[in-house]
Amino acid sequence: MKIPSAMTTIAVGVTVAALSGCGGAASGQPAAPEQPAPANRPTVVLVHGAFADSSSWNGVVEELTRDGYPVIAAANPLRGLHSDAEYVGSVLDSVSGPVVLAGHSYGGPVMSEAAVGHSNVKALVYIASFILEPGESASQMAGKFPGAQLGPALNTVPFPLPHGGTGNDLYIKQDEFRRVFAADVAPEITGLMAATQRPITEAALNEPATEAAWKTIPSWNMVTTEDLAIPAESMRFMGERANSQTVEIEASHAVTVSHPEAVADLIGEAARSAGV
Repeated sequence: MKIPSAMTTIAVGVTVAALSGCGGAASGQPAAPEQPAPANRPTVVLVHGAFADSSSWNGVVEELTRDGYPVIAAANPLRGLHSDAEYVGSVLDSVSGPVVLAGHSYGGPVMSEAAVGHSNVKALVYIASFILEPGESASQMAGKFPGAQLGPALNTVPFPLPHGGTGNDLYIKQDEFRRVFAADVAPEITGLMAATQRPITEAALNEPATEAAWKTIPSWNMVTTEDLAIPAESMRFMGERANSQTVEIEASHAVTVSHPEAVADLIGEAARSAGV
């Protein structure tokens, strides 16, 4: 399934408006009454990935809340796969009722582990993400197929570990951020994203997965075909292996920012298909 680009969608919308004589008020027709949001929507929990924070979901949150979904954008610590999953699991513990869980990039393997043991999680939605088998790491799968250009664009910053020793935080070099991470986002926005990016530890990207909730929970997979962080071929491979419902979109890795409507639509489709 191929999602049209945003420009195509806009063009179609403009054409329809022109043919219909514009809006109801201009044509003398009364405006349609606003429809109440359906009751009993599942809660959507969103898990961001590396080099981002919860605000990377802002556009998606706007779309989902407009459709009546309660939303929580969890603050992924980005310190270690297992500890990050425990943190997100604590967020899931706080939610009563069914959950649709969506993860972007490194947020995917975090949610794959966090969802295990949470029977209220009814669907998993992987957005430009890793869908790992136990024993695999994010860094391993990023390099499985050619095309990733993120590695050379990273800057390593040592930091002291709480109980002694030194860890390494990874940042994207600011002058490379837009090219490798968010090429379809406006420069004035990517400048802010680069300056406020959250680092991830090198250890987190190398830590092997121990759980794979997608083996028992239905999953959806959005492949970003212009991605320079995770090759599209890698996303296709992981989605096929997981038997995920896969869609493709012409977008960079930062698809939650550049195409929030498409991301929200896939999450909504997952919620409906999972019967919640």
